[in-house]
Amino acid sequence: MLLKIILMVLCVVLSAYFSATETAFSSLNKTRLKALSDKGDKKAAAALKTAENYDKLLSTILIGNNIVNIALASMGAVLFVDLLGNSGATVSTIVITVVVLIFGEITPKSIAKDFPEQFAIFSTPIIKAFITVLTPLNFAFSGWKKLISKLFKTDKKSKMSQEELLLLLGEGEQEGALDKDDMEYIKNVFKLDTLTAESVMTPRKNIVCVSLDDSDKEIMNIIKNEGYSRMPVIEESIDKIVGILHARDYLIARKNPGFNLKMILHKPAFVPETVDLDTLFKNMQRKHTHMVITVNEYGETSGIVTMEDILEELVGEIWDERDEEIHEFQSLSDGKFKVLTSVSVEDFREFFHLKDEIETESATVNGWLIEQSGKIPKKGDEFSYKGLHITVTAADNFKTNEILVRAETKKEKE
Repeated sequence: MLLKIILMVLCVVLSAYFSATETAFSSLNKTRLKALSDKGDKKAAAALKTAENYDKLLSTILIGNNIVNIALASMGAVLFVDLLGNSGATVSTIVITVVVLIFGEITPKSIAKDFPEQFAIFSTPIIKAFITVLTPLNFAFSGWKKLISKLFKTDKKSKMSQEELLLLLGEGEQEGALDKDDMEYIKNVFKLDTLTAESVMTPRKNIVCVSLDDSDKEIMNIIKNEGYSRMPVIEESIDKIVGILHARDYLIARKNPGFNLKMILHKPAFVPETVDLDTLFKNMQRKHTHMVITVNEYGETSGIVTMEDILEELVGEIWDERDEEIHEFQSLSDGKFKVLTSVSVEDFREFFHLKDEIETESATVNGWLIEQSGKIPKKGDEFSYKGLHITVTAADNFKTNEILVRAETKKEKE
């Protein structure tokens, strides 16, 4: 009887070990183990290597756990039948189930979940011995798995979806493996294929360009006053862009005998305004292009996109010495906000904490306001939207430029 009790205790210990090992290896952070391994920790390196072959590891754990649990149940039944007679089988089932649940499953898994890397490192030498001993059974189950895979045609080439990857990275951020800025950069990379050139381009009316007919003095004034390193060069109209002028090239070559502006122009690249930024970014990298001209469905120039415009979608605003800081949202007194209507509708919604999407086909607040009024709003025009009172404070014949936004009073809401 004493021998049976000792063997049963050993089975409980092994059941706890297998349960904890399964939880540890399924919960551990491989990045942390690799970091320890790179620092020369041989035990961490061994645990990482074991974790890489997870199928064989899991198979060993399941085989071992089932063997000890079945053995425990069998010995428990014999022991309690000897002690209690026919009613011993029922008592054995209840006692063994409670013992296995508490000491063989719940407790060890809870501990291993809290310290997965440490327990995996501790467990590796032992589980490697079990893997060796149970190799024949592992081989048999591996063959069975392959047969099942063929029968049900499981797809081994299935890829992790973008949503799954972001979820995994989110867990990494919570665990401290990624900081907030790193996570933001990664999210922005995924966002590129949802944005188009139109969403980041400098619109047609704001393009600073040089004409083939401009004099040297006029071109020098543009270079000096605007400060751009690259500018489109037009012939007759902005819909006929014949090249890209690099300011540096012009400054070097302008005094050469027989100088002609066309001699130093770079070939312009044209793209549809609907192209996604991910594709555009890769093409610009491959072709070493810093600026592209966007065209609409009629072949007319709609804007320009630079490499900097795309990079700003990844890392935020990039400022240089010539940039003038612009406050798109400016807080005033009495809870009022001055807002430039060139801001995106999405940024406007997020800034004022509007829970629902703003239904509009426009990208900017200016376009949205035109949709709301059915015309180009004038200075002094007022609007109400979901508890916000909007007043146009600056406008011209073509668009609004600035609005004043405040929360509506109870009286205004009524």
